[in-house]
Amino acid sequence: MSRRRRLSPEEQELWKRIARTTNPMQKSRLPKGPAKTPVPAPVTQESRYSPPEFKIGEKAPATATRIPISASPVNMDRKAYTKLKRGKSAPEARIDLHGMTATAAHTALTAFLLRAYGEQKRLVLVITGKGRQDEAGRVGVLRREVPHWLEQPPLRQIVLQVTQAHQRHGGSGAFYVYLRRG
Repeated sequence: MSRRRRLSPEEQELWKRIARTTNPMQKSRLPKGPAKTPVPAPVTQESRYSPPEFKIGEKAPATATRIPISASPVNMDRKAYTKLKRGKSAPEARIDLHGMTATAAHTALTAFLLRAYGEQKRLVLVITGKGRQDEAGRVGVLRREVPHWLEQPPLRQIVLQVTQAHQRHGGSGAFYVYLRRG
């Protein structure tokens, strides 16, 4: 049986505020008797959450919406995944996106993966390069965007697992892409 996470006081207060604004679907299931309204605790400055300032038309920060590859769950066989992470599995095909613009790389990556899937290949290597870090500490464009592209159609339907490559296959400048069976 799984354990349930306890809500923090801020989350409990937020839940109570939302629950007070809802209407029940069936009145017959309402409890009898007077409704007790809880008295909310005073909100202190340190318990108040305020999202970062955002203006209409701005792009959201790239780090706010993307999950790092290392945090993604393992969708493939655990033994094969361990072998993959140790660099023991040899990629059946590879593509090098060095020197390409983001648009050209996205087109080339999509065509390459669809072709590899059609040829019933399972493990391919996508080399992005490490790229340069900008002032905000973000890494190269291709290294940052390739995992995002793999989560979008039509590639989402054929990709089973994405993980950073072993040092012998490019390390942090490359990704293993494990494709579903065709």
